Amino acid sequence: MRLSIQLKRTGRAAQIAEEAARLESAGVDIIWVTESYGFDSPTLLAYLAARTSRVQLGFGIMSVFSRTATLIAQTAAGLDDVSGGRCLLGLGASGPQVVEGWHGIPYRRPVARTRAVAEIARAAWRREPVVHHGIIDIPLRADQGRALKMINSPLRPAIPVYVAALGEANVAMAAEIADGWLSYLFLPERADDVWGPMIASGTQKRSAELGPLDIVAGGLAAIGDDAAAAMAAARARTALYVGGMGPRAGNFFNELACRLGFEREAALIQDLFLSGRKDEAAAAVPRELVEKTNLIGSPGFVRDRVRAYQATGVGTLDVTPADGVDPVATIAQIREWI
Repeated sequence: MRLSIQLKRTGRAAQIAEEAARLESAGVDIIWVTESYGFDSPTLLAYLAARTSRVQLGFGIMSVFSRTATLIAQTAAGLDDVSGGRCLLGLGASGPQVVEGWHGIPYRRPVARTRAVAEIARAAWRREPVVHHGIIDIPLRADQGRALKMINSPLRPAIPVYVAALGEANVAMAAEIADGWLSYLFLPERADDVWGPMIASGTQKRSAELGPLDIVAGGLAAIGDDAAAAMAAARARTALYVGGMGPRAGNFFNELACRLGFEREAALIQDLFLSGRKDEAAAAVPRELVEKTNLIGSPGFVRDRVRAYQATGVGTLDVTPADGVDPVATIAQIREWI
């Protein structure tokens, strides 16, 4: 099992790069850089490519609504080139709030758009003429352009594509076309019941050339007997996503909590959060949900949680050190257990 980490965008680029180098030395395998509606991710990832030598560098995630499919392909190929073949292209549809509120793009057909971006990117990396079929935007006029192929020869014609997915159709699509699936609120003990049918559905259509699906799962991490602050942070984070990440009828994280068996609690968390009672929403997060979707507690407890992820077939354990936790020491400890 590999280790990955979502690199925090606090501080300036030079400080972030120093931490990335320390994490690489501690044994992390993948560094993901987020984007959302903050600084762009390609700029920092290219800088990290020059300051590291082994660790893989992932877009975690690049919204498929934020750029054209071919620009996404160009950007990934460029990072792969400057990093010596260490790029991972993490794709996701994000949500209506960011896509429409920040990018000003209609949030339409997210699953189809993600599939189309992956297909076009892979065709571009193989230096095949790229053909747009109007899946992503409006239908193209037949007389305005012709299919082009990438001028440069990519270092790798098959950069790994990871898809962040929550909904049933999206997870099935990720299992069908992606090299890896970026999950959230992954509860190992309920994985087969909740995600098993979706993954099986997608795997039936999966090309043998892709190899096994790499499942990326994990959560907030704090190793120690006194982890109350980290647990509180995990509760608040879960309440934010389940309660406030989207409108009442369109919160994908709330829907996932329901599929995990927490329907009543998910409804209560959302009611409290949307009414401004965020502390009460955090207190309403079930203990089982926060304990089993994170890596917080005594060394023995966290080691057992690592084993639970391993037993479920997780190929990459994603670790997010809690505030006040030494990320390098945390990665080194989990690396030793693995």
